[in-house]
Amino acid sequence: MTGTNSTSSRRTVVSIALAVALGCVTACTSSGGSPGSTASADPSTEPLRSVERATARAGSARVESTTVMGGELSLEATGALGWDDGLTGTLKITYTGGTTAETMRELGTTAMEARYLPDAYYARMGDEFADRVGGRHWIKYGYADLEDLSSGAAGVADGMRGTTPDRTVKRLLASDDVRRVGEETTRGRRTTHWTGTVGGTAGQTVDIWVDDRDLLVKKVERGRTEKGELTQTAYYSDYGVAVAAERPPASDTADFTELLRQTRDDG
Repeated sequence: MTGTNSTSSRRTVVSIALAVALGCVTACTSSGGSPGSTASADPSTEPLRSVERATARAGSARVESTTVMGGELSLEATGALGWDDGLTGTLKITYTGGTTAETMRELGTTAMEARYLPDAYYARMGDEFADRVGGRHWIKYGYADLEDLSSGAAGVADGMRGTTPDRTVKRLLASDDVRRVGEETTRGRRTTHWTGTVGGTAGQTVDIWVDDRDLLVKKVERGRTEKGELTQTAYYSDYGVAVAAERPPASDTADFTELLRQTRDDG
């Protein structure tokens, strides 16, 4: 492979790695960012405080979600996540549309496995990707390393920490217009629907549906991002489910920051 082709190949790899980073974050996060301070004086929100406490205690759940972000991406994610001691768990992420899916197709895959650990997350790519990075199938994204970058991957750690159901409720509690909508049936279960605006002037909204155990059954978040309109719908079930996320072998793992450095060195 000539130097020019080698450089082009590495840039393609990094482009796809960035797309994967975006997908791993949006698969379980939202447009709202970190929770704000919770208002303490409104007694009408006390039921939501019970929801926050119940979901925090549950510690884990199965998740099914769909996400659409403008023309950039659309994806589906399924798996289980835990939040007792940092975000952990495994999701299968399938890119179903948008420019990100087109980028992924360049290396022969539109689906991957994402493993979330407290200090990093890992994405398993296909054989064609591995051929371009020394036979390694996994990309490691260390949160501390990502926070030091000026690329679009910065802010990932905070985004991940805001993904769990209890943190979603905390953000909703900080809304100035949070209100109870009423009783509805969600996936055959009786639930209470709450809604509110988060994110200040950005017009981001959060809707949740809560069952009689004070646990989220469904969440819908809408807002604007740099990539366009974002809508995410997530369903939660099997609270307390056992969650596992094994760190992939180092010999089969490429570090994202090293891939990025190589591309920058190429100029």
